[in-house]
Amino acid sequence: MHIFPIFELGGLKFDLSSIIAILVSCVIVFILARLAVRNLSVENPSKLQNFFEWVIEFVHNTIASTMPLHRAKHFVVLGTSLITFIFISNLLGLPFGIVFNASEEVRLFGLTIISQETIDAHGGHAHVAFWKSPTADIAVTAGLAIVVFLLTHILGLIMNTKHYLKHYFEPFWFFLPLNLLKEVAKPLTLALRLYANIFAGEVLIATILMLGWVGIPLLAVWQGFSIFVGAIQAFLFTILTMVYIGQATVHEEH
Repeated sequence: MHIFPIFELGGLKFDLSSIIAILVSCVIVFILARLAVRNLSVENPSKLQNFFEWVIEFVHNTIASTMPLHRAKHFVVLGTSLITFIFISNLLGLPFGIVFNASEEVRLFGLTIISQETIDAHGGHAHVAFWKSPTADIAVTAGLAIVVFLLTHILGLIMNTKHYLKHYFEPFWFFLPLNLLKEVAKPLTLALRLYANIFAGEVLIATILMLGWVGIPLLAVWQGFSIFVGAIQAFLFTILTMVYIGQATVHEEH
């Protein structure tokens, strides 16, 4: 398996490959969004405009299935941003790979990103990967899940204060610990589901590449299937986010 460049700053460790991939994902999303709205036209829309209109309509319908229609429109931008960023992030590390062979300590801007101890632990010769899907890093998916977790509960407190607090004590007050555990489990499952699927895909690709030319047909098949997996995971993360927001902000009469 490849190792990834890690540098330490202020006692914290940072994965350089994840940082690079996150920045690239953000740039791609921004460029696509700008191109889609550059020459808006009702009579003669561009193919990219048509595609993004379909994405926005799809996201809107998805959100509307989790909460009242009048409230769904407020979260279309959030949903579109999530599904686009996660889908692009899922695919980034699959067709591309930037790997270097290292036999001695690697430094960048005065920071050690691959220590000699790490190289020695790999037999004095290591394959260093500077590129991967950001969502193949548990820190990235956990960060996304924590943002969703905080946003959900902040919106619940602001938009549905009384009933949001009340639901922790339903159906009986002694269910409070279970309800709290359920809320904590939501971001945990969000992060792990996305991370596990994308990381497993990249591990499988690395394994197939070890087969040499024999693995080329398998690699082609898996690359095609991984696009489907990336799209499904982006959709699941987005729709679960909207379900959680809907549960926190919408009061259902019983």
